[in-house]
Amino acid sequence: MSRNLEQNGKQPGGSQWTALVQWFDTDFQSSDVPLNEARQVDLVRCIPFLILHVGCLGVFFVGWSWVALLAAGLLYVGRMFAVTAFYHRYFSHRTFRTSRVVQFLFAAWGATAVQRGALWWAHHHRHHHRHSDEEDDAHSPHRHGFWWSHLGWFTCSRNFRTDYAKIPDFARFPELVFLNRFDSLVPALFAGGLFLLGAALEHWAPTLGTSGLQMLIWGFFISTMVLFHVTASINSLAHVMGKKRFETGDESRNSLVLALATLGEGWHNNHHHYMHSVRQGFYWWEIDITFYLLKIFEKFGLIWDLRPVPERVYDEVASHGAAASLVPPTNGGAG
Repeated sequence: MSRNLEQNGKQPGGSQWTALVQWFDTDFQSSDVPLNEARQVDLVRCIPFLILHVGCLGVFFVGWSWVALLAAGLLYVGRMFAVTAFYHRYFSHRTFRTSRVVQFLFAAWGATAVQRGALWWAHHHRHHHRHSDEEDDAHSPHRHGFWWSHLGWFTCSRNFRTDYAKIPDFARFPELVFLNRFDSLVPALFAGGLFLLGAALEHWAPTLGTSGLQMLIWGFFISTMVLFHVTASINSLAHVMGKKRFETGDESRNSLVLALATLGEGWHNNHHHYMHSVRQGFYWWEIDITFYLLKIFEKFGLIWDLRPVPERVYDEVASHGAAASLVPPTNGGAG
C-alpha cells in the first residue's frame, strides 16, 4: 500500500508494460492521474474484459446441460448478493458491522464477481456519492453518455487507481489491501475451481452431461458477464429510468425492474437520499432481497448493528403528501 501512495509522478497506463503488469499487481507504479486527463478508453485495459466476453462464445462448442444452467443462475445470484451486500452496503457505506475474519471472507466472496477489489470498488463508489451527476462523477450518464457510464469509465487510466487515503477505515487491514492489489487472484482460483468441479462431475456423475469446460463457460464466463452488465446498469440506467421520491440534487431514481435484477439496488433514489441504511427498499413493498438475506446473516451472528432508515426519512415522505399507507415499519426500519 505504501508504494501505491508514494509513487509520485508515475501514472497507471503510462506504458503498455506498466498496464500489463497491473493486470496482476494493480498497485504497480500506481499514483494519481490528473483529473483533466481525457476520458478515453485504454485499449490495454480492455483486453481482459474482451477475453471474458469472447469466452462466452465457447457455449457453441460445449453446449449446455441443466446442471450448468443451474450453476450459472446460482452463481449469478450468489455473486450479485456479494456485490450488493458486501462491496456496496458494507465496504462502501458501512451499513452494518462484522468481525475482521468475516470481513475478509466477504471481500474474497465479492472478488469472485470479477469487479476488481473491494477497496477499489468502495473508493470509487464513495467518490460517486460525493459528485453524483456532476462533472467529476466517473460514470454519470447525464454528463458522459450511456456507454461511458456503463462500461467505458473503468477502462480509463484516471479511474484505475485505488486511492487508499479515501478509504482509511479499510485500508488499515493488510489482508484487504492484498486482495485489492492482486484482484485477479480470486477470480483465477474461482474459474479453476469451476473447471475442476465440472471435470469431477463428468467423471463421477456422467449422467449429468456436464464437463470441466462447460462448467467454466456457463459458471464463470456467461454468469460473470451477465452479472457485470446488470450491475453496471445501476450506473447507466438507475439515473435515467424510474421515479424520484426524494429531491437528491441528482437524477437517481427508483426502479422495480432494476431492483429485482440486482437484488435491491434499484431503489437508487432512496439510497441517494439516505445512503447509510442497510435497506434500500424503504417500504415493505419495495423488494430488497439483499436486505432480507442480510437479516438472515444477522440471525446467525455473522453481522450486527444493521443501520435502519431513520424515522425522519419517513416523516419527510409523509410531510410531502404521501398516501396514508406509506408508514414506516413498526421496528423503525431496521427489519
